[in-house]
Amino acid sequence: MKMPRTPPDQDELVQKLIRADMQRFMKILSTNGGPLQGNKYRHWDELIYLQPPGDLSHEEWWAGVKLSRSPLLKPLPFSDNRGMSFRVGMPDPALAMTHDIDRDACGQIQISEQVTNPATRDRYVMNSLIEEAITTSQLEGAATTGKVAKEMIRSGRKPRDKSERMVVNSYRAMQFIREVRNRQLSPKIVFELHRLVTDQTLENPEAAGRLRGPEEAVAVYDPRDQSLLHEPPEAAALPARLAALCDFANHKTPDYFIHPVVRAIVLHFWLGYDHPFVDGNGRTARAIFYWSMLSQGYWLAEYLSISSILKRGPSKYMRAYLYTETDQGDLTYFLLFHLKVITRAIRELKAYLERKMIEFRQTSGLLRRSDRFNHRQIALLGHALRHPAAQYTIHSHRSSHNVVYQTARADLLDLVRAGLLELRKVGRVFYFMPHEDLADRIRAVPVPGRVVSGIQPNRPRVRKIGRTKP
Repeated sequence: MKMPRTPPDQDELVQKLIRADMQRFMKILSTNGGPLQGNKYRHWDELIYLQPPGDLSHEEWWAGVKLSRSPLLKPLPFSDNRGMSFRVGMPDPALAMTHDIDRDACGQIQISEQVTNPATRDRYVMNSLIEEAITTSQLEGAATTGKVAKEMIRSGRKPRDKSERMVVNSYRAMQFIREVRNRQLSPKIVFELHRLVTDQTLENPEAAGRLRGPEEAVAVYDPRDQSLLHEPPEAAALPARLAALCDFANHKTPDYFIHPVVRAIVLHFWLGYDHPFVDGNGRTARAIFYWSMLSQGYWLAEYLSISSILKRGPSKYMRAYLYTETDQGDLTYFLLFHLKVITRAIRELKAYLERKMIEFRQTSGLLRRSDRFNHRQIALLGHALRHPAAQYTIHSHRSSHNVVYQTARADLLDLVRAGLLELRKVGRVFYFMPHEDLADRIRAVPVPGRVVSGIQPNRPRVRKIGRTKP
């Protein structure tokens, strides 16, 4: 991507304007428009194309904007390659978005029964982990489709190439984060995360789970023309910088309040900026962001996939880094970008869950209108829609409806023939379990007055049953 224009140096520009005309300088302070332009925190690279207010030049406008932003910015406990501390501010859009995230991702609200219901919760967590594992790997160049990757993870099949290995690695890293969410971040945990995301994918396998050395220089280049976009700190500085990152993650620094979501986003930027590993830095940075969110009580983060949104606009993701780096370490650009990603992920999750609830109501209505199933079967299918991990036996169905063995057996086998239940044997007991896509299968069942096509009924198949019949 095109490197953003480097803004004029703020201090030099202000001194120049003061020396030239103090009265003019006072006018600049009163007419610059404040830290936001059109409710956006614009970089010089954007502002240069806009019409300045009044009769200000672009340089005068920029000087006024930067001076109005200065009171918002607070120093962070790490610096760029020039020794200048990164800073971050909370303009009004950031305050509004962190408020929304607090309300939706940290509070005790019930977004949906599908999330709060223990019977369905694990399925949604699993789906989000898989989605994040796939898209975070695709951001780093993994060439595999979501459908193939999901099949691989769900089936437990071994990866066939490096791309699939990246996805499996990222999935294991996300699971590891869930395990260590209540532990303080340490270099050991960061190294384990890196080892997990890069396992069997590096040219030098020994580089997994350790900092890069002086002889392992890394940099970020534009893939189109190989122009240099970012040169990270030298290897000698990395141990101290990683220790400082962990102190920040564990709330030991700084000595003033940092909003928890801001802290998680700063960690994402910090590790990405330092690029402490020979490869896998982006995946590790995003994993640490998730650790920080979960460790600070943002339980909804388990259900969000930020990488799926980042993948739709990777240039905006990179530009947020570059805007910060080129504008004297003002991390507000990256903060605002990342807050938008989180709030969009929450909106999309809400919309997805609402669609699922509508589908559930529609499916339940189809069952009630169907003359294909009796009232006992309809009750069981309704329960299975709400509890997709449920298991039924002839005995449990018989007890629930006070019917004889043969009636219960006929009900369940009929649902297997209809393609709605799957029959398995564990030991000497037969279990009837709903298919993962039960709702879709029910909607494919003919209902009076409605023409459907899709999943066809099937003959009962029993896994590992020997000669025994249910």
